[in-house]
Amino acid sequence: MIDIISLLEEIKKAPYKEIEIVTPHSGKIEFVIQETGTKVTGVSGKWKEKPGTLLAYLTREGNKKPVYAPEKGEIVMFHDIKDHQFVQAGTPLLKIRHFLTKQEVIDIILKKALHLFTAPEKGKYYFVSAIDLKLKAKGLGQVNIKEGDEVLIISRMKRETVLAYEGPSGIIYTTYFDSSKSVEAGSPLLGICPKDQVENIKEVIARIQSSWEEM
Repeated sequence: MIDIISLLEEIKKAPYKEIEIVTPHSGKIEFVIQETGTKVTGVSGKWKEKPGTLLAYLTREGNKKPVYAPEKGEIVMFHDIKDHQFVQAGTPLLKIRHFLTKQEVIDIILKKALHLFTAPEKGKYYFVSAIDLKLKAKGLGQVNIKEGDEVLIISRMKRETVLAYEGPSGIIYTTYFDSSKSVEAGSPLLGICPKDQVENIKEVIARIQSSWEEM
């Protein structure tokens, strides 16, 4: 188990991530925002139906498409691209500094501190009946599993296969999949916490919830 207190202190030293905005396809670029320090918002709405701040337009063959900010933050730099310049797909345009929310910090901590049981192949995943019933009755953080336990079913190409857990014994602390959506191979499915580390993790999460300042 890693030192999660030290990990939290490291995150505090640089409590943000920088997002590189690149062109989705080739075309002529026209910036809507041209100054660093400009605050932007990301996609929002219950169904993610509201786009983020409009950053630029990209025109190809008379078709003008908007480029939006994916997350809330501040523009910290522009690359050396001029208005109406033709650019190739994947050309970097600018960087947005996104300051981490409480939930994002918690997610970082958990993905470092827990044992991640990952998807062996692409497909839809859901719990076997026995585990599903226990989770519905007790909730996350209360159901124990050990290596070899049948925990999930993978559904792909009209076939279903039972998946046994591989890893250290512990409790199912969090889940990372939606049974209605396909999961890519290698993506985390479950976060498993050894019993003797549960209180430590809860303590750190409580500290983040009470003291982390969102910008």
